[in-house]
Amino acid sequence: MPPDRADASPAESGKMGADDDVAPRSGPWHIAEIAEPQITRSGQMPIATPEVYNEMLDRAKAGKFAYPAINVTSSQTLHAALRGFAEAESDGIVQISTGGAEFLGGQHNKDMVTGAVALAEFAHIVAAKYDVNIALHTDHCPKDKLDTYVRPLVAISAERVAAGRNPLFQSHMWDGSAENLADNLAIAQELLPQAAAAKIILEVEITPTGGEEDGVTHEINDELYTTVDDALRTAEALGLGEKGRYLLAASFGNVHGVYKPGNVVLRPELLKDLQQGVGEKYGKAAPFDFVFHGGSGSTAEEIATALDNGVVKMNLDTDTQYAFTRPVAAHMFQNYDGVLKVDGEVGNKKLYDPRTWGKLAEAGMAQRVVEACGALRSTGTKLK
Repeated sequence: MPPDRADASPAESGKMGADDDVAPRSGPWHIAEIAEPQITRSGQMPIATPEVYNEMLDRAKAGKFAYPAINVTSSQTLHAALRGFAEAESDGIVQISTGGAEFLGGQHNKDMVTGAVALAEFAHIVAAKYDVNIALHTDHCPKDKLDTYVRPLVAISAERVAAGRNPLFQSHMWDGSAENLADNLAIAQELLPQAAAAKIILEVEITPTGGEEDGVTHEINDELYTTVDDALRTAEALGLGEKGRYLLAASFGNVHGVYKPGNVVLRPELLKDLQQGVGEKYGKAAPFDFVFHGGSGSTAEEIATALDNGVVKMNLDTDTQYAFTRPVAAHMFQNYDGVLKVDGEVGNKKLYDPRTWGKLAEAGMAQRVVEACGALRSTGTKLK
């Protein structure tokens, strides 16, 4: 959206909405107000309210299961994620990385906030058609992108909450793993009360995850393991919920991206040490809500151990990307003379119509989400 149109009112844009009597939001990230989706089932909103999201996480912790957190980059991958959760009868988390948000903002004028807000508003509407609770989350945000991603998004939700509405996103991630722990926690201390005031949960990553994620790269080495001292420093800086709820992405050998079994040594039993080390000092059993990053390629045993030790959210991106793309590749190879105008022919419109191969992609990704729900024990656990 060009800057000179950022604060255009519905009347100026030629479209009158349900909230036309509401004054336009000031600031560069104005998105025209639309009516909140109607409450649809059991008194709940289609996108989880802050109260429902907290209940989801509490139930996962108590039941020793976790929600797949599925990265999306389009309306179609969003539908694939929602469909997978609905078919598994599992609540879930949909998340947008900085790179995903930039892609969603369009290639003409790449803007992360526009992309994230647009898909979130879209999700608030279409999620009503799926009988599950969905939390919206933003994935890895390093220090150099805070001012162009997480901080503006928190401000948008703060304005919504001040107006008596729910936040646009239910949680945001601050990825300070590239910083030293002191600087990492100092920024987390700044963000946590702001998030809490906007009824948002903060996710923090206190030590590196290996591999590459949206341009943030860490070597695969012995530094990929969080220590009890790291966890104690985190609890001292951020509290254990009294200053605002947060999710903790601790490292136990995790690596982003694609890797073959045996190339990465995961130690999910380390999470038990972190829980006990901090719990004993503060007199609180299992004080952390852990996040499992770099989960693609993990074994069933590694996932089960992580769940038993307090993981409530596991990120899934690489596997779902492949599940989305694989059916498209098969369609193109099997129908190359229909999707291409070979030797002067005209091709077959029904075969190169994006809806044809797009439906296959959605089904493939949705099935992978169903599998993830099974592996994380969330199948059939949706809130009634």
